[in-house]
Amino acid sequence: MQEKKRNRLILIGLMMGLLLSSLDQTVTATAMPTIIGKLGGLSLYSWVFSVYMLTGTAAMPLFGRLADLFGRRKIYLLGMGLFIGGSALCGTATTMIQLIIFRGIQGLGAGALMPLAMTIIGDIYPPDKRGKMQGIFGAVFGISSVAGPAIGGFITENLDWHWIFFVNLPFGLAAAVILSFVLADRKGATRPSIDWAGAFTMTVAIIAFLLVTVFASGGRTTGTYSWMSPQIIGLIALSIIFTALFIYIETKAKEPVMPLFLFKNRTIAVTCITGFFMGVGMFGAITYIPLFVQGVIGVSPSIAGYILTPMMLSVIIASIVGGFLLSRVRYKPMLIAAMSIMAVGIFLLSRMGVETGKFEVVVYMIIAGLGMGIMMPVLTIAVQSSVGFQHRGVATSAMTFFRSIGGTLGVSIMGAVMTNRMTAGLQDLGRVLPGNIPEQLSGLGSAQALLKPEIRAQMPPALLQGVLEVLTRAINWVFVIALIFVVLGLISGFFMGNARLDKAADKEVA
Repeated sequence: MQEKKRNRLILIGLMMGLLLSSLDQTVTATAMPTIIGKLGGLSLYSWVFSVYMLTGTAAMPLFGRLADLFGRRKIYLLGMGLFIGGSALCGTATTMIQLIIFRGIQGLGAGALMPLAMTIIGDIYPPDKRGKMQGIFGAVFGISSVAGPAIGGFITENLDWHWIFFVNLPFGLAAAVILSFVLADRKGATRPSIDWAGAFTMTVAIIAFLLVTVFASGGRTTGTYSWMSPQIIGLIALSIIFTALFIYIETKAKEPVMPLFLFKNRTIAVTCITGFFMGVGMFGAITYIPLFVQGVIGVSPSIAGYILTPMMLSVIIASIVGGFLLSRVRYKPMLIAAMSIMAVGIFLLSRMGVETGKFEVVVYMIIAGLGMGIMMPVLTIAVQSSVGFQHRGVATSAMTFFRSIGGTLGVSIMGAVMTNRMTAGLQDLGRVLPGNIPEQLSGLGSAQALLKPEIRAQMPPALLQGVLEVLTRAINWVFVIALIFVVLGLISGFFMGNARLDKAADKEVA
């Protein structure tokens, strides 16, 4: 088979896998009310999302290293098998407990599909073409983020909730068949050994850390315990202890699951740090912009669900442009320019007020999206071009992992800030409003009440205006936190050095 045709088929297979794994982060959201109505278990609602994130994030670096040791095709197909199997099981679930367990299996598979797709692209395309390919992959991810809720709603209404999982099977199997025939396999080591102790300690450290973001007050899901509770402090301590054990084990292991010497490479170290800070700002924006337009501006839920479309389109366009520029511009000015543009967009979002309209929000989102889009191919290609084939999988997975961890931690921190500022603001509002209006504040509790048109319509004008201002200031603080992290990412970009994409340096393509 001609190399060009083979690479095209590999690209199609990888894009199908990436589309499925990224869609399953969002497609479930609109189906969950129906699923809860059928299976019950409302108290376990958030775990359907959390367990997918937990297992997927924890698995990323492990699959990356296994791909380096045992070959890309074997490990990618293992991940696809887990994803397809988990999807099939999710579709047959009869209780919420079963669904959560099966979503965990599905998440494990997704933890292989996302980073390994980018790794394989780095294998089959030379450096000067990777930017374009990574831009296309960024487009797939952006499209899935926007289309996921709509697809989930359509399937749930016209078929049945089971089909949001069953629909993965034909496409997943097709992708697996394509890649099993056209993707050449190659091992990075002749007689590899698995670093089981390193894998165990790293997994415990990551899961303990992620559970903090799930359970901490104001976190992205349950918000069960306060930050100073024994449970949260215990999880933080557990994560620190196992991180220290992991680092010690990695210095002794024959084939470490995460080779620490990689981080002595300035390009890799700076890329992972910058990606972490970018993740905080990016996921913060994505999470809280819909809340602003629905809660403050008062648009309908359907419009709020699509409000991120302009940002995603700007991410896609900028990602493709950034990929082309990489062959002409050094990494450092690209990082600095991208983080500066993103910082401007986040700053403008932090200045939104009650009077801000949809058009202004769209403009601010587009600016922030342009910075995000330029960053994505830079981070991936800089890492891949800094290592040889034998470490490309774990290096790419490490970058993806740090960006994912940044987003998870950022949303948790911002959720805590949002909750605290909202609570304090409502208390202050209750002391200044006249008459019996303060008594009506007790029925609000949080910003969620403002998302319901019938509740907004029943509020006296003075109360509604006051609560909108409280919500706006709380969201402003969220974007201020995001801006701080983006500025830290901008500062880290100055330490990149003078590395650039060397078209002639990497001749190792599969």
